[in-house]
Amino acid sequence: MAEKPSVAKDIANVIGANQRKDGYYEGNGYQVSWTYGHLCTLKEPKDYVDDWKYWNLRYLPMVPSRFGIKVIEQDSIQRQFKIVERLVQNATEIINCGDAGQEGEVIQRWVLLKAKCKAPIKRLWISSLTEEAIKEGFANLKEGDKFNNLYAAGSTRAIGDWLLGINATRLFTKKFGHQKQVLSIGRVQTPTLAMIVNRQLEIDNFKSEDYWELRTLYRETEFNSVLGKIKKEEKAKYALEKITEEEFEITSFEQKEGKEKPPRLFDLTALQVETNKKLGYSADETLKYIQSLYEKKLVTYPRVDTTYLPDDVYPKIPGILKNLKYYQELVAPLLEGKIRKSKQVFDNKKVTDHHAIIPTGVVPSGVSPEEKRVYDTVVKRFISVFYPDCKVSNTTVLGEVLKLEFKATGKQILSLGWREVYENDKKKSKDKEEKIMPVFEKGEKGPHEPRIDQKKTSPPKPYTEATLLRAMETAGKQVDDEEMRELMKDNGIGRPSTRANIIETLFRRRYITRNRKSIVATQTGIDLIKVIENETLKSPELTGDWERKLRLIEKGEFQPDQFKKELVDMVVGLTNEVLFSEKQHAITILDEEELKQKKKKKRSSTKKVEITELNCPKCESGTLIKGKKAYGCERFKEGCKFVVPFEFMGKKLTNKQLADLIQKGKTTKIKGFKVPGSEEKKDGKLQFTEDHNIELIE
Repeated sequence: MAEKPSVAKDIANVIGANQRKDGYYEGNGYQVSWTYGHLCTLKEPKDYVDDWKYWNLRYLPMVPSRFGIKVIEQDSIQRQFKIVERLVQNATEIINCGDAGQEGEVIQRWVLLKAKCKAPIKRLWISSLTEEAIKEGFANLKEGDKFNNLYAAGSTRAIGDWLLGINATRLFTKKFGHQKQVLSIGRVQTPTLAMIVNRQLEIDNFKSEDYWELRTLYRETEFNSVLGKIKKEEKAKYALEKITEEEFEITSFEQKEGKEKPPRLFDLTALQVETNKKLGYSADETLKYIQSLYEKKLVTYPRVDTTYLPDDVYPKIPGILKNLKYYQELVAPLLEGKIRKSKQVFDNKKVTDHHAIIPTGVVPSGVSPEEKRVYDTVVKRFISVFYPDCKVSNTTVLGEVLKLEFKATGKQILSLGWREVYENDKKKSKDKEEKIMPVFEKGEKGPHEPRIDQKKTSPPKPYTEATLLRAMETAGKQVDDEEMRELMKDNGIGRPSTRANIIETLFRRRYITRNRKSIVATQTGIDLIKVIENETLKSPELTGDWERKLRLIEKGEFQPDQFKKELVDMVVGLTNEVLFSEKQHAITILDEEELKQKKKKKRSSTKKVEITELNCPKCESGTLIKGKKAYGCERFKEGCKFVVPFEFMGKKLTNKQLADLIQKGKTTKIKGFKVPGSEEKKDGKLQFTEDHNIELIE
């Protein structure tokens, strides 16, 4: 059982199941089917208690005594599930071929659970979809029970998100929402939004101050005064006046040779950071491109959180390098001798479920220009880690005038090493060549050209997608050191595979917006974080602690029931805290154009209602989307069947009439409805029935 039809086809070809059937392949004693990703999901509130379908504060918190799963209410999914269910019940053995990760395990296990699987289960665990990897995986199938902790962590994560997401979203929506706007709260999305809002408030409240820096030019080299930022102009001018006529003297000249190691291989977050900085791709776009490259057998499994390779991959490296046919100029020097094996690349102890993202050696074909750029990024990083270290000369020069010390530093590359891989990229980007610092002698003196530069203190920089991903990885802490980041990954918020979706959700909910490369909190996002008084809900550190516990569950070192209990206690406490809060604050979701108009205080006529800004009155959580003939709920794939047509009984409805129907449940009186089967016309109001069908009343 694979996750996607394309993967099922690859597996079927390898194991000889070559007969195409309805919803599966068959042959050589195997049947190979697929799940289209999620076929099953956790039950909705209404599936447990009928009253829970209503968004009402008196039903909160909703805590099922036992969580259940159901098949998603969509015809194509229901049909495929029935096929899988029949195959599972008639099989003598099940081979779970889902994506080899936490989410993949949960997707397949839920289907097997719902299909009442009684056959023994084996697990195909592979890091690429090449024919060689699939054959090797089938020759070394693992016992399904070995992955019980992985499943426990994934299902506990889903239950945790349900408990907090559904309860907190309804709680804050009903307490603080305006009209039918939904205030979306999530275990990961809310602390992520809090980081962005806090940074935004720091920027908005920042008061810039003037300062002065004292510099001097000696032998075409710029030296900076150790006084740093001088807060008073008089002090800067006084120092300048004193040193202008005096000679500059070199007190120290030191050159040290150093080495720069190659950068680490990519995990998913590092790749998303790199492509955002260098190519401008969003985290979500990069995930789509690298996932597509994986399914085309060009790279290994991408949803990983490690930058290391296991020792058993080392013998395969020369073969992969030889097959990188478009990169032979870079590969040739490596193949002339023994391939470098460093602890920075190969470390069994630091490999998790999978290893770092590397190319498979399959020759690319049928890739889009965007995929090609991402592939090139992965391949060059892979090649670079086997190159020698880059040798540099670091120079530090100290000088003084009237005992006032100045300093200049410089770096000169002596041997490119791994930087050779990126030389062509550097030439294309027209980088300025490094200026080589002259050699100075201790004790030498001479005239110089001092000056003072007036500057202003700068506010913190807004997050870009790259810096936000890094902040999520380190639970909001500023960490530049790669080793330290590696140690903090267990406490990061979200997982590499989910962070892109979390960011996209915040964009979709209009809590954040883009300003070129910067990510900016909207007024709605700021208002939402301000109204949440519970620090646990907003804290990246505490959410990071939950993530750490989920990883411990994965390792069998923490009990899922304990994690659920902690979340239930939090949800109950949060509910009581908000219900009895004195705070009264309505939050309205405005688009950016409305915000601009509001700021300029422009008076306008009655605001045009945008239907796609409204929430579905049936499921009360999806946003409406526009089709060719009707508006419908964005959650139609999850089973919400709400539809409101543009035209009813021959009468085209205005935007205002549609908005009244959706928001208030009925319209004012409308003239000119056509009675079916006659020429007669009828006037009346439209309203929704209990099932959200439209009826005409007089």
